[in-house]
Amino acid sequence: MTVTHSSDLRTVPDDIARRIVLPEGHGDESALFEAYRWLRRNQPLGLAQVDGYDPLRLVSTYADVMEIERQPALFPSAGVENKYEHSPILRSQAEDDFTKEITGGRVWHLPVVVNLDPPEHTQVRGVAADWFRPLQLKKWEEPIRELAREAIGRRLTGGVNELDFVQDFALRYPLHVIMTIFGVPEADEPLMLALTQDFAGAPDPELRRSDVDALSPQATARQLSATLDDFRAYFAAMVEDRRARPRDDLATVIAQARREDGEYYPDAYTIGWFLAISTAGHDTTSSTMSTIMEQLALHPDVLAAVKADPSLIPGLVNEGLRWCSPVKHFVRQAAQDTTVGGRTVGKGERLMLLYQSANRDVDAFDDPDTFRIERRPNRHIAFGYGPHQCLGMHLARQELRIMLEELLPRLESVQVVGERRIVRTNFLGGLRNLPVRLTLN
Repeated sequence: MTVTHSSDLRTVPDDIARRIVLPEGHGDESALFEAYRWLRRNQPLGLAQVDGYDPLRLVSTYADVMEIERQPALFPSAGVENKYEHSPILRSQAEDDFTKEITGGRVWHLPVVVNLDPPEHTQVRGVAADWFRPLQLKKWEEPIRELAREAIGRRLTGGVNELDFVQDFALRYPLHVIMTIFGVPEADEPLMLALTQDFAGAPDPELRRSDVDALSPQATARQLSATLDDFRAYFAAMVEDRRARPRDDLATVIAQARREDGEYYPDAYTIGWFLAISTAGHDTTSSTMSTIMEQLALHPDVLAAVKADPSLIPGLVNEGLRWCSPVKHFVRQAAQDTTVGGRTVGKGERLMLLYQSANRDVDAFDDPDTFRIERRPNRHIAFGYGPHQCLGMHLARQELRIMLEELLPRLESVQVVGERRIVRTNFLGGLRNLPVRLTLN
């Protein structure tokens, strides 16, 4: 497709564009958020032209992100003329070319809901939508609470506990919750943890699989491909099992789902659902939990406040989600010539929605660079907005709330005692390591 950019559109300075577009630019949060601030003030819809990547607009303000999210037909996720050649997740040209070679021309491997547009998106999303409604999740309140107590009892004791909160705690509890709901045996959770981390950490050279050349231009795509092959091998057997022996779990609901013609959904769609639940349903929650713990360490007054008044916990969860924004971007494509925020956007232009930036926009949030659990209103878009808003957002909030309700009454103090590290990714991630000292009663 030939894309015509507005003649008055300025190109974002190279250092700003590279900081935001390249995965390695996300390893320094201070510099990253300064780049976001510069964009919002100077070129909120500027054009990024980074070597090795398709040109795209960087959508940095809350208002502009919301304007796009509210118009899914005008800004589709799957693309305009050929949905197989557009991905809502930004990859380099080399990575897209590698993916096309092994998929027969598509830039994505599986028809996951984030890759689809209505009406197909509506139909596929509806397969599992009821499972994630608040009323349905009420029955999981006590089972999740038991899992939270179990997680605390397994890893933490009274007195002083020194651990890497991310690796030793936060990654495991949300995984255990989602796999229990999903129906994956607990014995298989270490495999699921390894695969979800391979998936989320694919852009970070330090988190590459041993069977992937970390220096290859296609390294991220190669890691994703290898990881998806492992997911497919596991989930294909699970689909077959649930169709032959249905159970009371989410895997059965998805595996047994049928299209309007009465036939099962093709395995690619079913496995795509399994993949979405296993990855997005785990890593985002663990990232937010780690962020909340770090903020409690930095703000002992907040810890004291929520311990004294547990009714503040939902506000702590909500502010933790805004502060973390673990899904950093999705990419949309303009279906026709249009405007965003009064600026011209040409048909076919790609737009990178920067959720982290939008959630720190001073025009949408008072004092956005301060962690404030009493923030009202707190209309963050950490879960996105519109038809692609995260289906599991109510479950994520429930998991985080319950864990904090169980842990905070016992938590006397928390200190960060070592180097914190961030996963170098422009898509899905947060803290990689957070060494802490927790004192429990």
